[in-house]
Amino acid sequence: MPFISVSDEIANKSFTYIENKFINKYLPVLDPVAVKVYLYSLYLYQNGFSSVSLEELAEKLNMTADEAKSCFEYLEEFELVSVISVSPFEIKILDAENVNGTPKKFKPEKYADFTKAVQSIIKGRMISTNEFREYFIMLEEYGFEQNALIMIISYCVNLKGDNIRLQYIKKVAKSFADDGITTAKKVDEKLSTYTYSTVALINIFKAAGISRQPDIEDDKLYKKWTDDLGFDDGAIITCAKKFKIKTTDKLDIMLEELYKNKKFDAKEIEDYCNNRISIFNATLDIAKALGVYMQNSAPYVENYVNVWCDWGFGFKTLKSVADYCFKNGKKSFEDMHEFVRKLYDGGTVSDGAVEDYLDKLNAQDLFIKRILSECGLTRKVIEWDRISLEKWRSWNFSDEMILEGARLSAGKSNPTSYLSSVLSAWKAEGKFTLDAVQSYSLASARITATKADVERHYYNLRHNAEAKAEKALNSALADGEYGSIRKQLNELAISLAFAEVKSPADAESISLKIKKLEADGDKRLKELCIDKADFTPQYSCKNCNDTGYDKNGSPCVCMKRFIADLK
Repeated sequence: MPFISVSDEIANKSFTYIENKFINKYLPVLDPVAVKVYLYSLYLYQNGFSSVSLEELAEKLNMTADEAKSCFEYLEEFELVSVISVSPFEIKILDAENVNGTPKKFKPEKYADFTKAVQSIIKGRMISTNEFREYFIMLEEYGFEQNALIMIISYCVNLKGDNIRLQYIKKVAKSFADDGITTAKKVDEKLSTYTYSTVALINIFKAAGISRQPDIEDDKLYKKWTDDLGFDDGAIITCAKKFKIKTTDKLDIMLEELYKNKKFDAKEIEDYCNNRISIFNATLDIAKALGVYMQNSAPYVENYVNVWCDWGFGFKTLKSVADYCFKNGKKSFEDMHEFVRKLYDGGTVSDGAVEDYLDKLNAQDLFIKRILSECGLTRKVIEWDRISLEKWRSWNFSDEMILEGARLSAGKSNPTSYLSSVLSAWKAEGKFTLDAVQSYSLASARITATKADVERHYYNLRHNAEAKAEKALNSALADGEYGSIRKQLNELAISLAFAEVKSPADAESISLKIKKLEADGDKRLKELCIDKADFTPQYSCKNCNDTGYDKNGSPCVCMKRFIADLK
């Protein structure tokens, strides 16, 4: 019969799982009270009671909170738990595998002189048996000479004080062992080198406002900054001051950035910092001008403003461009980027050139507004208007002639298209002055309704309606949530087409999913204040959808009216 067995009742009950490594390696050597705390902590976590406080755990185990805390600190020395917060007290249970191997029993007499020396160094508290065990492990596992480890412990205490934690000493000792520094001679040489750099580090820390003392890890960073990256102390201090750095990690990151940008001299670093700050401030100004909220400006700096500056645009010019873009409906960095690229491709980069170009565009828009007003329209200027004006001017018409044509177009069903027809007729008859058309009227103009006129008219109508619908849809698809819904709907539509042929049951299920997604999409559109009806082209004639022909293929009444107006 086996040494241990369980009843059926126990076999059918819940359990708290414990790693076999804990039972085999740690249970024989751990303090019994600490084992009790460890097992009860496992039980609490595995059964969903992780919110229990340290005080509640201690009360349940008939001990004080300080006693329970000491047990966890004891378990931390064996790397069975990690204390991640002191107030409130929180711990994380770790894998039962001490990085230094299985806890061992050591003969105290072998390390008698060592233990006395360590206790004389750490005067503020009594060193526990378990802490000494960790030092013994370091001696044997890392191969330290006793005097070498004593020197390391002394260094750590001088740096951190008598209340130094074991974990810090282990971290420093491991750093020495990783570099192969395990003899007293090598440790002494290493510490001497570090002492040499300490004065420089203290000055750097003072400049950065770092209150703690430099340690061996800081010494490694200092050697990297000076030996590998090539910075002198003055450059490092300038970096710390100018970028208002408060940690060595951040200082390391900024020095890496300076190294990549080949800025080594203190003056170069100062100029780089000032320019970097200016770029961030310029980005904020541009975002404000565009009406864009930035939670994090760094991506906008990297992807847009830095690019524009590399192209040669100044901050003041970019602000003017942003103002122009906002007034003309380009209210994002993406839209502004397209406009700036157009300027760059056209060689319009300098402050004066951009200013003249924007003045020209503003003057052009003012003139277009005047044209629209003469046509009897009150809408905003659109890109099609700018393209049309460019075309009319390319026909060698003066602004006075274009305004005259606009006056003749007032009251028509599509004044701008009618204006194009008027100017086209004048061009064909060689009438390019006001005198030539002074007696010109719609009756005497003899404008003929050619097939090209009709096709151009209906193309413009359809194009404007469809472009407006496409713009509304693209605006909605730019929203990540709605864009994802539309993508799923498109995929399901394809699946539904196949399912309707092969599997009616699947088709019904897919239809329900489509219905649910459409409802989600409508809800999202409502949140975005977008009317779904705008996705469908709003044609001026519902009878022919701006084709000119009804469903029977006969000329639509709107076409007959348009031809009559031309004649």
